[in-house]
Amino acid sequence: MNAEVFITCAVTGSGETVDKHPAIPVTPEQIANASIEAAQAGAAIAHIHVRDPETGKGSRDPALYREVVERIRDSKVDIVINLTAGMGGDIVFGPGETPLPLDPAGTDMVGPLERLVHVEELRPEICTLDCGTMNFSAGDYVMTNTPSTLRAMAARVQELGVRPELEVFDTGHLVFVKQLIKEGLLDDPVMIQLCMGVAYGAPDDMLTLMSMVHQLPAGSTFSAFSLGRHQLPYAAVAAFAGGNVRVGLEDNLYLGRGEFASNGQLVARAKTIVETMGARVLGPAEVRERLQLTKRW
Repeated sequence: MNAEVFITCAVTGSGETVDKHPAIPVTPEQIANASIEAAQAGAAIAHIHVRDPETGKGSRDPALYREVVERIRDSKVDIVINLTAGMGGDIVFGPGETPLPLDPAGTDMVGPLERLVHVEELRPEICTLDCGTMNFSAGDYVMTNTPSTLRAMAARVQELGVRPELEVFDTGHLVFVKQLIKEGLLDDPVMIQLCMGVAYGAPDDMLTLMSMVHQLPAGSTFSAFSLGRHQLPYAAVAAFAGGNVRVGLEDNLYLGRGEFASNGQLVARAKTIVETMGARVLGPAEVRERLQLTKRW
């Protein structure tokens, strides 16, 4: 069991959740406020996507990221900023016997350096790297991260002095993490997020989780999460497995059956779970020291 746990709050994501919850953060102000709320509830890290304020759909507009980050920094509330770099790797094939041309409504594919424009400009302490390609939920959507794309992104993130959080959705992704380490593209301490229960990646049963935990690179720091009603139980599971915790509205909309959650409520509940287990919840300054992060403001 991990006796000193940090909590990450994934405050909004990019999924189709706006119509499923009355208070999904959409505007930069709402996303920044959600991150501040999470910090005040006990989160050390805010994992941040942005959304188009008009449509609510996920976006990679650097101006939106800039407003969110500036609002958080101007608030003087301390939290480690973790910006997604997962946008720009989306392919949606055409249906049935006509996979080409690609569906323009959902396809957004850009080069590896363009996916990092906001990271280069804003220099967050952490950004994410999704460590493989996979069928992501039903339909014809493919989350696309080729080895050459990931190598280029890892090299640029390393040059920028930003810590990559390596998003591992399946066992093959963990194999690729080890390859990046072998090639010198990841600096210590390596930071891994085990993303469990995402269709069609690794299921969130205990046998699968622990098999992945036992395959982690030596000396790495990891967190683990699951989705929906399994999110809060995974706060206990992740800590007991030796890791850290992620909660937030990106992955789960409810505090209990039929009760919509806020990010602050999910963080507070996770903090209570972890502390009830006898662990101590780390603050952002301690996480910076542990992960060797450079505070940017």
